Amino acid sequence: MNALAQSKRTTSGLSVSVGPAPEPAAWDALFASSAAPHPHYTHHAVAAHREAGLLPGALGFVTVHRGGDPVALLPFTLRRDLAGLGGRVAQPFLSPLVTATAPLVIDGPDRVAAIQALVAGLEQASGGRAWRWPLLPTEDGAVPEMLAAMRARGWAIGIVTAFERPLMVRRADHDAFLAGHPNRSRFKDLRRRTRRLSEAGTVAHVGAAGGPELARRVADFLALERKGWKGQAGTAMACRPDTAALARALFAERPGPVGVRADALTLDGRPIAISLALVGGGRATLLKTAYDEDLRSHAPGLLLEAEIVRACHETGFADTLDSATLDGSALESLYRERTRIAEIITLPPGDRTLSLERRLRLARFEHAARAAAKRALRRR
Repeated sequence: MNALAQSKRTTSGLSVSVGPAPEPAAWDALFASSAAPHPHYTHHAVAAHREAGLLPGALGFVTVHRGGDPVALLPFTLRRDLAGLGGRVAQPFLSPLVTATAPLVIDGPDRVAAIQALVAGLEQASGGRAWRWPLLPTEDGAVPEMLAAMRARGWAIGIVTAFERPLMVRRADHDAFLAGHPNRSRFKDLRRRTRRLSEAGTVAHVGAAGGPELARRVADFLALERKGWKGQAGTAMACRPDTAALARALFAERPGPVGVRADALTLDGRPIAISLALVGGGRATLLKTAYDEDLRSHAPGLLLEAEIVRACHETGFADTLDSATLDGSALESLYRERTRIAEIITLPPGDRTLSLERRLRLARFEHAARAAAKRALRRR
């Protein structure tokens, strides 16, 4: 049977399918009712990747249904991977703008049964193959329960690498956020930099959540990012038609529970730093930031991030700011909370021709080789 057209009913009365995505309205309803929802596996984000031509043709969805309603969902692909010695492994959908790979799982009475059914569906989707799972927030939402359900079914689980990602949980007000902050000196330094920057003109923070202003700020972001080192390296989003189209599609207003926010720091009205975020489920995921590198000494990117923290407390546009960063982010000095992000490899019960330990060694070797290549490029 085609791996992307399977369906199976569980003993809990839920059904599991491996196939196409659910209908947009039902998909949106799942996001709105999920435990610790993130925007990457929403209809909003997947549709934007599709419109930009950046959605894998073989993308499938493991979906758990209660009647006609999805209660858990994970988009995935089967791909050849070094951790499988070139054989196929399953992987949650990943792109340069996907920074978390947790499944969407409903919160409420069906949660435990939905997680158990999802784990059975993961095994079904991979055909017994290994899963290589990058950027998994292992302490958030339904993920700890999913990993426990895997172990209970006999899966083997190993960690390739892990780091702590900065989060900001909104307090009662900005003063409460600053009270007892372990890096108060950082905010003092940013205030000093703001005063110095103000000597060159009027510094302002502006935010947009829709309309022509949002579209203008997305265009400003593309231009600002291309002006810097990413443009010189050819990796800025505006350097390729498909990634430029993704930026315009992803950070655009659409019907549904996922909103968009653009924040800009301006100098005499000219944008010198811009942040683009997806907002939903009480969380703002800050996916892209660009700044004017001619003003690097003033740290305009960090000045903007500090203003976003202030605006979040003053307007309540989110309960949590997710930095969406990799290891070693400058936001570690601004945000007070952390969440653990790991890359894991999981093996369903069955054939263990290639052991988990060997797969982990291969994956870590791949990480080391990529890091060495990046260091070489920086030196050049």
